[in-house]
Amino acid sequence: MSIIEPIPLETLNQKNFEYRLNLARDLLVPDELFFQITAHAPGYAEALFDAMYQSHALGEVDHILKEIIRIRLTQYSKDTYFSNLRSKKAQDLGLTEERIEAGCGNYSDDNQFTPAEKWALNYASLMYSNPKMVNADFYTEGKKLYSEANIMELGAFIAFHYGMQMFMRTLKLLPLNGSNQ
Repeated sequence: MSIIEPIPLETLNQKNFEYRLNLARDLLVPDELFFQITAHAPGYAEALFDAMYQSHALGEVDHILKEIIRIRLTQYSKDTYFSNLRSKKAQDLGLTEERIEAGCGNYSDDNQFTPAEKWALNYASLMYSNPKMVNADFYTEGKKLYSEANIMELGAFIAFHYGMQMFMRTLKLLPLNGSNQ
């Protein structure tokens, strides 16, 4: 059970939350529990979801890659809530559990990942395992594979999702269905 008591969905301000709940139901990351917990501070719940959705479901960087990175980050955050959620959008685009496992494993020697994908996966790993390695040389290499806008998109995505994972971990949340979606 969560440390913070979930608010019943029917008590949420439908004007403010209905659209966001529908987006979440379509994507499945996060699930409704995210709203039930964060809605204790409604304005923050809206802003957090909007930022999470923007960074995860929108933008120019491939959604499948972002989904693999999001799950890879849970290895560092040790978060059971986000680690067990799966993006329906990514699954609909062809993402499999096998590819997720490969991206969370020794991706650097795996031919199914492009050099750009390997750089992005490494970016996510280094931010939390060895941030001193994310330096000018690292970004110079990244600029050969991504535009500066894409690098900003990836960096913000990584930082935001890891931070949300750490926060949710402290609340001891599990997805509503208790398993992978």
